Amino acid sequence: MHPDNPQPRAISQVADSIRQGGLIAYPTDSCFALGCQLGSRDGIERIRTIRQLDDRHHFTLVCENFAQLGQFVHVDNDVFRAVKASTPGSYTFILPATREVPRKLLHPKKKTVGVRIPDHRVVQALLAELGEPLVSSTLLLPDEEEPLTQGWEIKERLDYLVDAVVDSGDCGTEPTTVIDFSSGEAEIIRKGAGDTSRFE
Repeated sequence: MHPDNPQPRAISQVADSIRQGGLIAYPTDSCFALGCQLGSRDGIERIRTIRQLDDRHHFTLVCENFAQLGQFVHVDNDVFRAVKASTPGSYTFILPATREVPRKLLHPKKKTVGVRIPDHRVVQALLAELGEPLVSSTLLLPDEEEPLTQGWEIKERLDYLVDAVVDSGDCGTEPTTVIDFSSGEAEIIRKGAGDTSRFE
């Protein structure tokens, strides 16, 4: 798929796969990720299985824009300004979730969820076609230190575990920078592809 001008037909096919409960591997502005439909319990469990995740893992809702993001998390004015200044970009923000977020995606104690708006044309086109966020997690396999970076390698290693691999060329190896704003103050959870200086 062309990284700057993704073909509408190809985007539509991937979106249809997601709507039918499919699990995809797709590129972002940081690294490859796994994604499924918001309400897909099977898709979420498949991500947990592939990555061997426990219940404390923060899933991320990958959103098209701020209007969409605001449906799923509570954001006060100060936090909104900080988040808006860093998006779209390679950041995941942990925020208190609204009732729109399925319980399976919430941190069991904190009732928070990760959200991000990626700076990647293929993902933006896919989100626009879907009309809702993707449930997402970095494509980092158990016992490996870096995410997979190439579509052909993902197809080779995860062929029977995912329903589609969106390949728009090589991807990075650094996951997003994760900032926890659930207390109202910025706490850097993970330093990744996004610059952390404004949060320190």
